[in-house]
Amino acid sequence: MNRREDALIAREAAISARESELVTLFSELLKEKKLLESQQIQLENQISTVARKNNPPAPPPTSTPRTAAKKPHNTSKNTSTSQNKAVKDDITILGGLEYVYLDPPGINLSARIDTGAQTSSLNALDMVEFERDGKPYIKFNIIDPETKEKLELTRRIRGYTKIKKHKTESQRRPIVQLRVKLGNLDEQISFTLIDRSKFDQQVLIGRNFLRDLAVVDVSKEFTKPKTTPNTKQ
Repeated sequence: MNRREDALIAREAAISARESELVTLFSELLKEKKLLESQQIQLENQISTVARKNNPPAPPPTSTPRTAAKKPHNTSKNTSTSQNKAVKDDITILGGLEYVYLDPPGINLSARIDTGAQTSSLNALDMVEFERDGKPYIKFNIIDPETKEKLELTRRIRGYTKIKKHKTESQRRPIVQLRVKLGNLDEQISFTLIDRSKFDQQVLIGRNFLRDLAVVDVSKEFTKPKTTPNTKQ
C-alpha cells in the first residue's frame, strides 16, 4: 500500500514539474512573439520613410481661370439632323419574308430574312464535290418554285463551315458565292449549302447581306417586288 502511495506521489511531482516547464516555455514564446511584432513595426516604418523620401508629394495643381463654354450654333444642329436623316434614308427596310433574285440560276425565291444568322444559307440537294483545274467545286440542285423542277448549279467552293448539333457529330458544309438582288440591293455574298427541304423557304438571308444595308421589320412581309432580269437596279 505504501509503495502505491509513493508511486502516485512521485507521478504527481513529475506532472507538476512538466506543467511548470510548459508554463515557462509558453512565457518565452509570448516574449518572442512580441519581439517579432516590434521588429516588424520598425521595419515597416523604415520602408515608409524611404518611400516618402524617394517619392515626394506632388505640388497642388495651380488654378486656372475657367472659360465659358461656347454654345453650338444652330447650323451645327441642323447639319447633324440632316446627316442622320440621310443615313436613315440610305437604309432599306425589309420584312421577315422577301423575294430574292439569285444569279445564277436567275430565278426568284422566297427567303427568310434572319438577323440572328451570321451567314446566309441556300437549299442544296444532290451535292457532289469534285476538282476542276486543281480547285474544289460542287454540283448541286435547287428547286424552281414555278415548275417544281430541279435546277443544277455548279459553283466553286470558297470554304467550309462546321455545324455542331446536340448529340450528333459536327457536319462540314461547303460555302459558295452567288449574287443576290433584293429591291435596290445588289450584292455577291457567301452561302452555306444545306438541305432545307423541310423549310418553306429555300433561302435564308443573314447578316452578311444585311449589315449596313438594311434593317428588318418582322411585322412586314414581301415589301419589295420580284426582280426580273431586265430590271435596272
